[in-house]
Amino acid sequence: MADRKIDEETGVETTGHSWDGIEELNNPLPRWWLWCLYATIVWGIGYVIAFPAWPMISGATEGMLGWSTRGNVAQEIVAHEAKNETLVTAMLDTELAELPANADLHRYAVARGASVFRAQCSQCHGSGAAGAKGYPNLLDNDWLWGGTVDEIAHTVAHGIRNETDDDARWSEMPAFGEILEDEEIAATVEYVVSLSNPDHDAALATAGAELFADNCVACHGENALGNPDLGAPNLADVIWLYGGDRDTLTETIYYSRYGVMPAWGQRLTDADVRAVSSYVHALGGGQ
Repeated sequence: MADRKIDEETGVETTGHSWDGIEELNNPLPRWWLWCLYATIVWGIGYVIAFPAWPMISGATEGMLGWSTRGNVAQEIVAHEAKNETLVTAMLDTELAELPANADLHRYAVARGASVFRAQCSQCHGSGAAGAKGYPNLLDNDWLWGGTVDEIAHTVAHGIRNETDDDARWSEMPAFGEILEDEEIAATVEYVVSLSNPDHDAALATAGAELFADNCVACHGENALGNPDLGAPNLADVIWLYGGDRDTLTETIYYSRYGVMPAWGQRLTDADVRAVSSYVHALGGGQ
């Protein structure tokens, strides 16, 4: 550059840059710094050759060593399963209801099931299995399809109202908005409210009782205690899947509900299905 010159104090050529009269010296880079730069370039080239590096359309270059974190995890899983092979075999060969008789085996099943639950079930049922609106609480003893460990295992394996498993739990509540008049639905709601709430309109509930007997008893039973064989909930307690206030009950009766649960037997191993069933049953609400 035309502005370059030799600095009188140091005898070093300047770069031609000047800020407020201060000129920059064109000193060479430190030799150690250059060698570090060259070393990192060599190391980078070696890394690209040896390890996965460049992203491609459907994957990445594998590298000459064929190393991957996925491969390491797969090896660790295989090693872990090998260590627990005896327990897994015993768990598969033992009736679920008899697992608690073997303390060590039951402890393993519950611990394994807890891991499966956190990974696969907590998104809907909550990390503590307390459920949410539309997702059952698994801590109480209010079971739509039965709460024995075998019934829980069937529900987990085959799911509810899905179209991928022929053995899925299946029931469907009619949308009574297409069957009953609004006044009749209001009376039925009042009757359902009266089953667990003393604060209700007795006259309206009496009219609703007749409607309930004509339209709802077949599934929910004469005393509205539900029917696990049909997945019909108990309406006489204060445990509600979608809510027990009048507005929510009106919506439920008018439009019905249609919750779906995946068939986890198609996604999990038999050991994992049995383990998570044991875990849910051990939470305290299992029958």
